[in-house]
Amino acid sequence: MGKAAAVVWDEALLGYDMGEDHPLNPVRLDLTLRLATALGVLDGVELVRPAPADPADIERVHEPSYIAAVQAAPTAGWDVGHGLGTPDNPVFVRMHEAASLVVGGSVEAARRIASGEVDRAVNIAGGLHHAMRDHAAGFCVYNDCAAAIAWLLDNGMERVAYLDVDVHHGDGVQAAFYDDPRVLTISLHESPMSLWPGTGWPNEVGGPGAEGTAVNVALPPGTSDAHWLRAFHAVVPGLLAEFRPQVLVTQCGADTHAEDPLADLSLSVDAHRATYVALRDLATRYAGGRWLALGGGGYELLRVVPRSWTHLLATVLDRDVDPATPLPADWVAHAARLAPHRPLPASMTDGCDPEYQPWGGSEGQPVDRAILDTRRAVFPLHGLDPDDPRD
Repeated sequence: MGKAAAVVWDEALLGYDMGEDHPLNPVRLDLTLRLATALGVLDGVELVRPAPADPADIERVHEPSYIAAVQAAPTAGWDVGHGLGTPDNPVFVRMHEAASLVVGGSVEAARRIASGEVDRAVNIAGGLHHAMRDHAAGFCVYNDCAAAIAWLLDNGMERVAYLDVDVHHGDGVQAAFYDDPRVLTISLHESPMSLWPGTGWPNEVGGPGAEGTAVNVALPPGTSDAHWLRAFHAVVPGLLAEFRPQVLVTQCGADTHAEDPLADLSLSVDAHRATYVALRDLATRYAGGRWLALGGGGYELLRVVPRSWTHLLATVLDRDVDPATPLPADWVAHAARLAPHRPLPASMTDGCDPEYQPWGGSEGQPVDRAILDTRRAVFPLHGLDPDDPRD
């Protein structure tokens, strides 16, 4: 990496807080920054402190009536509509301000990449990929992923690839750009047959004039490291090589982990680390090195997310952490006070080997059938052979 990477962070981002009993607890962000700091990952890094998004940046992807509802919700009672005031998306104090700050952080990260100040930037508080144009969904009030992409398109970028590795379908981003051939959205997620939001089928390939620019890999429950990585490498590199984005935007949800309480895939922190390294390599190879990394889901707050996203921060900064690295004693003591009856891992690894066998064109395993379903739906639209593993 020739230029320093931008790391977006301010403790004010912890204000995106839907309540102590809500799965999206901001403690996961605090613990990640504490762990990355304790391991020296952020030594000498000047953190980028975000400002609230300019209203125009939110309006690129959300209806003014919805934004007004978000602003009014904390004082308007609970019957506000637009998906607000539900168990998934409860109203909370200063909701608009908190969500706007997340958008501001992701847009600022995009701006720094577009300006050439940095090649890479990361906002782990971002990745709120479910919010739709006129309503909240899936813990997401404003869609910072879509806002950052829209900003890039309005400021000189002509081709942007969005790659979503969260366990849930990246439905809000897909919906925002379904008819836009300038944006390639790729989502690898648990099958909609078994997991919310029930979308992300292989035959969702893009709207008129944008056919082939929506890509969905629907993975069977229980998919483990080797099979997930096989699917990733069987679909993603060939499409990025053909599309040649100017920027790669990634949503790096950690809820694919085997211990995540809200989903049913079976990945390890070691597979997460291998994925982040692969994303860095793909950005270097196909996007001129320009990589905007965002957070996302992840609900095993102490054991998984801090380790996974510390690996993400380290990968973005070219300060890769050896998986065998022990967790610092001070960090473990702090985390143990938050949940004194929960055992904590000892190191930055789950002890798994993230090796995989490349897809060879067969359909013998359930994951191979998922690979073929996606390739046969999308690859011909890019002039690629869906049955040839060399494409």
